[in-house]
Amino acid sequence: MVPIAPGYAISPIIVGGWQLSRGHGGGSPALENPRRFLAEMVARGFTTFDCADIYTGVEELLGDFLRHHRASGSGQPVQVHTKFVPDLDVLPGIRRAYVERIIHRFLSRLGVEALDLVQFHWWDFGIPGYVEAMGWLEALKKEGKIRHLAVTNFDAEHLAELIDAGAEVVSDQVQYSVLDRRPEGALAPFCREKGIALLCYGGLAGGFLTDRYLGMREPPGTLENRSLVKYRLMIDEVGGWPRYRVVLETLAEAASRSGVAMAT
Repeated sequence: MVPIAPGYAISPIIVGGWQLSRGHGGGSPALENPRRFLAEMVARGFTTFDCADIYTGVEELLGDFLRHHRASGSGQPVQVHTKFVPDLDVLPGIRRAYVERIIHRFLSRLGVEALDLVQFHWWDFGIPGYVEAMGWLEALKKEGKIRHLAVTNFDAEHLAELIDAGAEVVSDQVQYSVLDRRPEGALAPFCREKGIALLCYGGLAGGFLTDRYLGMREPPGTLENRSLVKYRLMIDEVGGWPRYRVVLETLAEAASRSGVAMAT
C-alpha cells in the first residue's frame, strides 16, 4: 500500500471505473459479472477503485460490491475514489446547495457514511467559482461526509489558488505517459513541494502504448470505445501517427532489451 495522506494508503495501481460505464462502449468483459470482477481485483491486491458521477452506473456498481464485500466478512479494506464533476453549464452559477446535493448522492449510491476521497474537476478555469466550490467541499469534509479532498486535471497555477485559499488537497489526478508529459513541467515540482500525490492515468494511453499497434501504418478506422477516441486525439496533439509510430518502435526496443512486454 502507498500512503498519500496521514492515515490513508491506497494500492499502487488503481482500478479505473470508466470502462465499466454504460457510456464507455466496447463491452468490457468485466460487465458480465462486475461484482465478481471487483472481488477478484481485491483478492489480487488491487483494493483502490476510481469512479465518477459522470461514469454512468459505476457508483451504483461499486456500492453493490461494497455491500457484499462487507457482508462477506473478509476484513480486507477497500478504498473508493469518486469525482465531483459539475456540469459545464452549471459552473457560472454554481451554488453550495448543488455541491451538497451531489455529495449526498455519492453517499447514497456507494452506501457509505463518509467518502474516502473526492476528486474535484472544473471544466473551464476561465469561469470563476472553483475556489468557492472547493470551500464548500471543505465544509462537507469538516461535517464528516468526506475523509480526503483531491483534484483532477488541475495545473500548478490553479491548484496553487486552492492551496492559498486554505484547501487541504492530498492528490491531483492527471494524465501522464510518454505521450503526455505535461506534469513534468510546473506541476510535479509544485506537488512535491506541497506534499501532494500525483495519481496518474492514461499510462498506456488506453492501449495505444502496447504492441497491439506496433507496425500499424495507418490509424485504425472505427475505434471501439471512448478511451481509444480520447487517446487517439492525444496522438494527434503530440505529432500525429508517424511520430507515435517512432515512440512505439522505441518502446519496443527498450522492452526487448529488458525482456518484458512493451506495456511494462
